[in-house]
Amino acid sequence: MTDTPVGAGGARRRRAVPATAAKTSRVRMSAAQRREQLISIARQIFAERGFDATSIEEVASRARVSKPVVYEHFGGKEGLYAVVVDREVRSLLDRITTALTAGHPRELLEQAALTLLTYIEEETSGFRVLVRESPLMSATGNFSSVMNDVAHQVEHILGAEFSSRGYDPKLAELYAQALVGMVALTGRWWLEVRKPRKETVAAHLVNLAWNGLSHLEAKPGLITVRKG
Repeated sequence: MTDTPVGAGGARRRRAVPATAAKTSRVRMSAAQRREQLISIARQIFAERGFDATSIEEVASRARVSKPVVYEHFGGKEGLYAVVVDREVRSLLDRITTALTAGHPRELLEQAALTLLTYIEEETSGFRVLVRESPLMSATGNFSSVMNDVAHQVEHILGAEFSSRGYDPKLAELYAQALVGMVALTGRWWLEVRKPRKETVAAHLVNLAWNGLSHLEAKPGLITVRKG
């Protein structure tokens, strides 16, 4: 601002001089960066609310973009959800596949159980997305499909173990599904309680599974079902 004398009385009036506005540099995201941002935000919202309660409006709002930007990248909520789920499926399966390196069956059980619990601990939002079954997803795009893939790997391990013990290797699939299901359901429970610590949970899971396996009967029967 500057003062300019006006009139005989020396009165002054103020003349506004526009100050140079500070220019704020706004970093623009590339298309790939924007896509990753939207996936990350959507992952969190889907985990919090599920598919039905999530809206494109909220995703756009959190990302500070307009709705058309989200539609441009994914075509709609279904497309965005599919991308989020597919990433989580691949992430979890890759973790478990990489972890199964031991040669001894008990060590393999330990690795599988601990890997799943670690994923739940480190990627809680991703796990919540996976366990929220959506009618939009096919049988190849949800938590059940991941566990089926893991069970198939365990099946091969158990098949070799059964053969070496003289048991019917055709039953390996049944036992694999039972073992993986036990770990998966326990993981869903642990997701909420987080007690005891994951190493302890994994140890107890393996204790139950392994000690049961080490005393398998060749032809088990139900004692509550009497022969007629």
